[in-house]
Amino acid sequence: MSHMYNLAIIGAGPAGIATAVESYLQGIRDIVLLEKETNHNATIRKYYKDNKRVDVDWKGQKVELDGRIYFVDGTKETTLDFFDEIIAHHSVELKTHVEVQSIVKKENELGEPFFEVFMSGKSITAKNVVVTIGRMGKPNKPEYKIPPALKKQVGYTLDGCVGDEKVLIVGGGDSALEYAIDLSNKNEVTICYRQNAFIRANPTNQQNITTAIEDKEVRAILGVNIEGLEEHEGKVKVLFKECEAEIFDRVVYAIGGTTPSAFLANSGIAEENGKPVHDANYETNIEGLFVAGDITQESGGSIALGLNHGYAIACHIEGKV
Repeated sequence: MSHMYNLAIIGAGPAGIATAVESYLQGIRDIVLLEKETNHNATIRKYYKDNKRVDVDWKGQKVELDGRIYFVDGTKETTLDFFDEIIAHHSVELKTHVEVQSIVKKENELGEPFFEVFMSGKSITAKNVVVTIGRMGKPNKPEYKIPPALKKQVGYTLDGCVGDEKVLIVGGGDSALEYAIDLSNKNEVTICYRQNAFIRANPTNQQNITTAIEDKEVRAILGVNIEGLEEHEGKVKVLFKECEAEIFDRVVYAIGGTTPSAFLANSGIAEENGKPVHDANYETNIEGLFVAGDITQESGGSIALGLNHGYAIACHIEGKV
């Protein structure tokens, strides 16, 4: 049998890193952190604009930190630096470019349980496994089909935005509002949201977008649904249900993310109401297999809650070893 880890963690976001570090501080060794992207915290790197505020109290939700990781308000950049530092100062083995396909619980010749974590062409074994895959690892996409010819003009992040374009932002959450405000400095920006107000966003972003609209820096199309997209002379024709179609250079969808249900099902993890089933220790229906972070939350996004999940799991595992 290959080397047996005490703990394998899938996903190197805040919850994954917290689980690894808090477990190390509890005295657990042989911990591996598996990340499919090139570095930790891929969601923050991809979906947070530069200098985005990152608060402990996400969306005004007051969270008292339980563990020994002292996280404070900051920006995208200071948050990434913070996680760089805590990884460097603890014996956390971080493996990147590793995409986990499934997790299977097995028994050795002595009848002792363990998990085999399957990746492309290889696998590792561990006594305990924690799944901390973020929802934004699988961003929500519209129900209508995106024409292949528009692949370069339609996206889910600000990647590819070059300035001097007519851009449509679709969504009404914090990311959508921040994208619209950020791009309005160098682009003609319209934001489209199916509701009549930006009630999902935090108060700061609501005020910022209101000011931008009043100052005519951003145009808002509210209470309107999109029926589809068409290619039109190298640009994007957006078909609205309640009003006339419009042509844009670029469309950016910022409509959240979804639970990776297929992966959970392949690993035998039960789901209920779109979330994995777990107990107070974040242990799933399979003993020794845990979930933490965004996929356990209604809408995801709270770094502080992810840190607390990691601490709770570390304490539970430490009590068993």
